[in-house]
Amino acid sequence: MRAVLMAGGSGTRLRPLTCDLPKPMVSILNRPIAEHIINLLKDNGITEVIATLHYLPDIMRDYFQDGSDFGVQMTYAVEEDQPLGTSGCVKNIAELLDETFLVISGDSLTDFDLRSAIAFHKAKRSKATLILTRVPNPLEFGVVITDSQQRICRFLEKPSTSEIFSDTVNTGAYILEPEVLDYLPINEESDFSKDLFPLLLQRGEPMYGYIAEGYWCDVGNLDTYRQAQYDGLDGKVHLQIPYEEKNPGQWIGQNTYIDPSAKIERPVLIGSNCRIGPRVHIEAGTVLGDNITVGADADLKRPIIANGAIIGEEAHLRACVISRGTRVDRRSHILEGAVVGSLSTVGEEAQISPGVRVWPSKKIESGAILNINLIWGTMAQRNLFGQQGVSGLANIDITPEFTVKLGAAYGSTLKPGSMITVSRDQRPISRMVSRSLIAGLMSTGVHIQNLESTAIPVARTVIPTLSVSGGIHVRLHPDRPDYILIEFFDKQGINISKAKEKKIEGTYFKEDIRRMPIADIGTMTYASQVLDLYSRCFERQLNVAAVQNSRAKVVIDYVYAVTGAILPRLLAKFGCDAVVLNASLSQTAVSNEERENLLIQLGHVVEAVRANFGVQVSANGEQLILVDEAGLPIRGETLTALMVNMMMTAHPRSSVVVPVQTSSAVEKIARRHDGRVIRTKASPTALMEAARANHNVVLGGSGEMGFIFPSLHPGFDAMFCIAKLIEMLTIQERSLAQIRAELPKVCHKNYTMRCPWTVKGALMRHLVETHTPENLELIDGVKIVNRQNDSWILILPDAGEPLVHLYANSDDRDWVDRVLLEYRQRVQGFIDQEEGVDLLQLG
Repeated sequence: MRAVLMAGGSGTRLRPLTCDLPKPMVSILNRPIAEHIINLLKDNGITEVIATLHYLPDIMRDYFQDGSDFGVQMTYAVEEDQPLGTSGCVKNIAELLDETFLVISGDSLTDFDLRSAIAFHKAKRSKATLILTRVPNPLEFGVVITDSQQRICRFLEKPSTSEIFSDTVNTGAYILEPEVLDYLPINEESDFSKDLFPLLLQRGEPMYGYIAEGYWCDVGNLDTYRQAQYDGLDGKVHLQIPYEEKNPGQWIGQNTYIDPSAKIERPVLIGSNCRIGPRVHIEAGTVLGDNITVGADADLKRPIIANGAIIGEEAHLRACVISRGTRVDRRSHILEGAVVGSLSTVGEEAQISPGVRVWPSKKIESGAILNINLIWGTMAQRNLFGQQGVSGLANIDITPEFTVKLGAAYGSTLKPGSMITVSRDQRPISRMVSRSLIAGLMSTGVHIQNLESTAIPVARTVIPTLSVSGGIHVRLHPDRPDYILIEFFDKQGINISKAKEKKIEGTYFKEDIRRMPIADIGTMTYASQVLDLYSRCFERQLNVAAVQNSRAKVVIDYVYAVTGAILPRLLAKFGCDAVVLNASLSQTAVSNEERENLLIQLGHVVEAVRANFGVQVSANGEQLILVDEAGLPIRGETLTALMVNMMMTAHPRSSVVVPVQTSSAVEKIARRHDGRVIRTKASPTALMEAARANHNVVLGGSGEMGFIFPSLHPGFDAMFCIAKLIEMLTIQERSLAQIRAELPKVCHKNYTMRCPWTVKGALMRHLVETHTPENLELIDGVKIVNRQNDSWILILPDAGEPLVHLYANSDDRDWVDRVLLEYRQRVQGFIDQEEGVDLLQLG
């Protein structure tokens, strides 16, 4: 007798286990479900098996091959183009089925007596016999009703509560005569329960139900998957367990070492080639695959762990599922019902909350608390906030459901009845995200002043005038056109403090979110005259007469952003001759390569129209690149030095604020003008806070981040910077090329290296310990300074990526090249050493 093993299912409800496995190849007690079924068939005298495949067919074929290693003869039928359904795939192989045959599902676990079912079928001379079983709750199954002779008289597919007339359900196993397949169409999708069996019932064909005794479990979801494992260990289902039973209820594979101090409760299954460390506690119900390492003091309470996993020291696993090749680092907690997909990494002291699913090849950062499924992104971070707000892949990391919760978390940190502003750039994705944030905020009783689409400088300027508690701005990330950036402002329009960020993160991860009654839900209004308000502030901080009399010709490339709808109106008030490029609003982002091409075009236009200078505005009005009258770009460190030079020429004995990695050219310029340089951490928030807190600051920022004019507002503002440039060039009667030629000659180079998160802290400590304190500056990262000649090397960990940046600065180019190479080698050597230690500990 032949059996048809239906093994084409993709098992969507079992994901992430089935992301890279067909459902019948998911493991129960360290062997695929399909192998348990084949053992059942063999035990009942059925040794010819035809497997119908569709989803990832090669995995099953490679595992079973011709079946000889499993005591059966295996052949395969693959549905190449489209799934044909349960009966359609059997009709597709009708020529192989010329006598009574058995059909059995590839995703159910059972120990039914199939010989008795076959004997029943033959005794009744049935055309189709359905193997049935009794279940306590038949709501999720197809109910089959039989008469006193066990002839089938009615089918109910997943009945409602009022329709439950029987507790006998269809198990997906059938004994059929070949002629019933004549009722099915060729190469069309059809189903046994929905199509064939009702038709046979209608035609009066003899069809019976055999009520089988024994265990049956439809492994249809992750809860039943875990339960099937526990049932197998408890002996509720008869399965062939592939390991020696060392003691009653304790199956252990070959070449497995268990430390004498480990506590192992029964029943338990531990595969071959495993290493169980000192003082490990393994609770009854735990299933460990082959080649698993469990570190010292780990606590395993009924997890299911697949082959090749590494469990770190003091890890706590609770009734969860860990897929093959996954690494769970020390002191991590993975709680009840959580599932971690194959080849993932769970960092030290991370926590995965109950029921959370992690798709394959993901990384959970050290210390992260994951309480939502991780499907599309690559990493779950321990922090929501990075160097600059909350950022992530648009509509993958930053989704509507994420931002609703983020908005609610932020709102829960504010008093009920508070009001904040919400603004954005012009892109549809930013509109979607801002509306989701608004919904979350309103749910916590926070009121909204919606500024809609506007530039960030405008939003920052109006916040202090509206008596609001803060603001949010949503835009495409200035450096990543596929990323969204969400920034949070305080009531002065400055980015919120780290303490406030931590408070929002704590509320988000703990889900300590305030819910308001209907009467107290927040409201939304639209702010009016926002641009007029900004325009008045803009005008008060400018020497309007100098700008009006400048006769300057400027070419401005707006790169299709919202600033193109704002700045031309402002400059027109002052009679500026501005040639406008790319001012129309675009709904799609411009790539970095396209922006560089536009910069080249801008240089050509500046030359052609003989303009005084050109400007490319980016980052929704925060950043800019200059082009001098010869069409040559001025950016980065040169742009920083140029702006410091111009502002200190206009305001001698003033102060400027720059990030820690800025070239020492700014100090040389400050000395010329009896000025002061204040260096801060390399974050936008630190620059804004320092520019506001220190006396007599006329400029803050850098060519990379943008420039702050504290007298106007506390944020970066490229639009005001353009007007201020026109003013200063007019008053100082100089060109950009002349100013550039006056700048101090300093060699400043940087290099970026990969550095794992777990190594960053140790690297900084190592650098501090191996250098004398008088040569160190620890504003941000570690700066090693030569006091005699302004030479220094800065090692600065990246705030948002597993990177470390090296900056070398000196008047001596050879010194810069030599020191940069030396510290590259030192840092890399330390990283290699630390990772080597980690590997030894894991081994």
